[in-house]
Formats: sequence, C-alpha cells, structure tokens
Amino acid sequence: MKKTLLIVAFLCCVITSSKAQVVGVDVGDIAPEIDLPNARGEKIALSSLRGTWVLVDFWASWCKPCIDEQPLLIKLHNQYAGYLSIYGVSMDTKKPLWTGAIAKAKLPWTNVSDLKYWQSPVVGDYMLQAVPLNFLIDKNGIIVAKNIHGQALEDKIKTLFVE
Repeated sequence: MKKTLLIVAFLCCVITSSKAQVVGVDVGDIAPEIDLPNARGEKIALSSLRGTWVLVDFWASWCKPCIDEQPLLIKLHNQYAGYLSIYGVSMDTKKPLWTGAIAKAKLPWTNVSDLKYWQSPVVGDYMLQAVPLNFLIDKNGIIVAKNIHGQALEDKIKTLFVE
C-alpha cells in the first residue's frame, strides 16, 4: 500500500511539474486568439493566418516609436512576402486617426482595432502595458519571440528565412 501511494504521489509531481503547452504570451506558448474588425468592419481572426509566420504588431497612430518602426516593417513585409504576414493591432480610439495613419504610411498588411484602447480584451490577453509591442508567431501559432524591434527584429527574421 505504501509503495502504491508513493508511486501515485511521484506521478502527481511529475504530471504537475511538466510544462504543457498553454495559451499565453511567453515564448513557447500558443498565441491568444485575436478577432477584431478591420477599417471596413470585417472581423479578421489572427488564426486565419495560420500556416504562415506572423508578426503581431501592437501600435497606435500617436506612438512615435511605432510610426518610426513602420518603414522597417514595410521592408520586411515586402522582402519576405509569402513567408511572413503582419497583423497590426491598433490601440487607437478614433477611427480617423487610425485609418489616416494606415493611409499615410501605406501599410499593406492586415490592420485591426476595436477602438477601445485599454478596454479591449486583447490588452488582458496579451498583457499589454505599452506600445510598441510585438510577437513573432510560427506557422502553428506558437510564440517564438516577443518585443523585438529594429535590427534585432530584422536579424531574427533573416535567420528564419535565409534567402
């Protein structure tokens, strides 16, 4: 009886200490779903991009670092078309500011927003505290990198898609 109890206790410890893959925002986690409308009001789910690498980019029209990074994102979008998708999630609260920033920068990728800023459900799901914030997600929806910008982002993507 003692042996059985000891074995059961051991198995419980092993099972509870094993790192099962979960939905979350750490590297190795499954990226939480986002299903928000684009500027035309059509909902576009992040999961609809499965099968390609995705950079989820949280940004806002009023965020200077976000705007400053857009030329690099356009370069990466063009250079790795067919391999990398960008899914922009705006934290703007006014549609004209959001759509104006998209038009001004000529952002060609999927851009979504619910125009709720910090009341948006994605804020909690992605533990968003500030923008810019991004997550690089593999073809299976697994987070492989987060909050990398500039040269670090470019270098990471280059290592994934050797030309």
